Amino acid sequence: MLRELVPDAFWQRVAPLLPPPRPKKKLGRPRADDRAALEAIVFVLRSGIPWEMLPRKQFGLSGMTAWRRLEEWTRAGVWEQLQARLLDELGMRGKVDFSRASIDSSSVRASKRGPFTGPSPTDRAKAGSKHHLLVDAQGLPLTESVTAANVHDTHEFFPLIDSVPAVRMPSGQRRLRPTKLHADKAYASRKNRQGLRLRGIATRIARPGVESKERLGRYRWVVERTLAWKNQLRRLRVRDERRDDVHFGFLVLGCCVMLLRRLCPGIC
Repeated sequence: MLRELVPDAFWQRVAPLLPPPRPKKKLGRPRADDRAALEAIVFVLRSGIPWEMLPRKQFGLSGMTAWRRLEEWTRAGVWEQLQARLLDELGMRGKVDFSRASIDSSSVRASKRGPFTGPSPTDRAKAGSKHHLLVDAQGLPLTESVTAANVHDTHEFFPLIDSVPAVRMPSGQRRLRPTKLHADKAYASRKNRQGLRLRGIATRIARPGVESKERLGRYRWVVERTLAWKNQLRRLRVRDERRDDVHFGFLVLGCCVMLLRRLCPGIC
């Protein structure tokens, strides 16, 4: 079962990115195995169980140890590096489609207060966070971010567009700009349209009272599907982390799992 959580194809891509362990004092327990720690992290991501309920006998380490490893690797930027490398692999195989991109967000309840939490749009008495995604024409996550639930979608519009990594393609230069960008009416503004034109991106943002949702939604549905895939990872349905960096690490890791499924179908 554990090998199914982190198959060889997954581990071979993560292992070179892990920072070297800190020098260990002579006394104390030996450092837990990195692969076992990653298996525990992925298990929590998929199942959504609290860290303290992680079955120690099954993974060979405690939930607190797995959390510390997640925090260490998140701080080292492992998940962003992994996402960039997976996108490069997919791009070289012609599986990243920059002809169109779509942007959207989804709100999740936050069980604990912390940075980047705010009143939920559906129930202002409860705190929540918002996941923002930018995907390619096939729904592959190119970049993502986390904000408080009460932050307007347009706040992350250009930060997301400008954070797309330059992806290797089968021929020619790396790509980091889509030809067209699709977005719903929440992103409709003159500033956003002008900003896209300056970046050489064709605007496909629904204008209130002009374009119908059905017309432009023919292409934008892929980002809604990706958000639904994200929510299959139960740790991303509800934010249980007080620390925003750890929660963001889970989000990027979840996107890496989706990319790996496309790269190596049948695993993860």
